[in-house]
Amino acid sequence: MPRRTLRKIDTSLDYSRHLFTFPQLPQPWDLCAIFPEHPEAPLEVEVGSGKGHFLRAATRQFPEHHFLGVEIAPKYAAYCAAHLIRENIMNAAMISADAMQVFRERLPGNSIYAVHVYFPDPWWKKRHRKRRIMRLEFIREVERCLIPGGKLHFWTDVQEYFDSTLEMMAAESILEGPYSLNVEEETWRTHFEKRTLLEARPVFRTYFTKKISEYS
Repeated sequence: MPRRTLRKIDTSLDYSRHLFTFPQLPQPWDLCAIFPEHPEAPLEVEVGSGKGHFLRAATRQFPEHHFLGVEIAPKYAAYCAAHLIRENIMNAAMISADAMQVFRERLPGNSIYAVHVYFPDPWWKKRHRKRRIMRLEFIREVERCLIPGGKLHFWTDVQEYFDSTLEMMAAESILEGPYSLNVEEETWRTHFEKRTLLEARPVFRTYFTKKISEYS
């Protein structure tokens, strides 16, 4: 289903602390450039932030963590950043860029506490499925970037996407899992999840972890 048109972005806001394009990201990577206060805090990355519901909820639940949302659609990245600014959330920021490029060309190894991929575009046509974010090329970057014990969370409302991802992970990935989880009704609720549950459709959730023993 195509995304709905967003309201006009407020250009009067100061986005300098909350919205970055790919060329603006520090190279070599330096989290101080994005989060000057407590750059040593655990970093979590959400791929495809949409309207930013998860990102804002997670920052309230884990104020001691930093969160980066990576959104390929510039208007949605700005929309999320505007909400962070208005709510004075200082432990989160948006990156307007392709997530694969951010992981491959900016994020260093063993640097991320958790990666969150919620309701990614399923690319329904078979010939387009190579565009899915949950493909081996991306998983290899996640494996590299996660700290030992770090987690990859994956939720979708498309069972075929879920099943094929689990098959790929079992055959190709060094991450352990899949693990099941119980989600409280109002925890980490995304816009797509709200809509899915209102329509009485199932949500498929799992997570994987990076082994500690092999990397410690």
